[in-house]
Amino acid sequence: MTPRLIFAPGLGGGSPQHWYSLWQQKFGGVRVEQDDWNAPTPETWAARLSDMVEATPGEVVLVGHSAGVLTIVQYAHLYPVPERVRGAILVAPADPEQPGTLEALRPMAPLPMQPLPFPALVIASENDPYVSFERAAAFAEAWEAELVTVGEAGHLNAESGHGEWEDGEILLGEALHAWTPPDIVHF
Repeated sequence: MTPRLIFAPGLGGGSPQHWYSLWQQKFGGVRVEQDDWNAPTPETWAARLSDMVEATPGEVVLVGHSAGVLTIVQYAHLYPVPERVRGAILVAPADPEQPGTLEALRPMAPLPMQPLPFPALVIASENDPYVSFERAAAFAEAWEAELVTVGEAGHLNAESGHGEWEDGEILLGEALHAWTPPDIVHF
């Protein structure tokens, strides 16, 4: 059976046109719901992700965008991660320590900079307003994640033209293939 996807949205919770909303419709999975989509803290947002992982049976893959990436990284730092978490797709990680970043992101700092307990793929744009490419590369190195650049693609959201994000689907499929045992069926 293909691992279930657990989606960790960023600030605002995402629109129906966002790629992860479309992926959830297309591939299934569950979405972490936060009490306040505009006030992330490591403790509250990571706790919600932990609850969702515990409530989701079987193998899972975490998929985060922006502040959702921060949620996944904080979760891995604050909680024991079960082995059934096969990996994480970390798209457009926001930098809560970047000068000029959104004030709402600041409580997510400091961001843990140690290896993640699962394989991960950091997908970053070279002109993301919420993280420099150099910082995204430093995140990937610290987390022992593979870094993929998508060129100049903004924040990789619906506003930057990434609603239907076919290249992202390809990366997801490749990651699922690499992270799951051969007897598991892939989409």
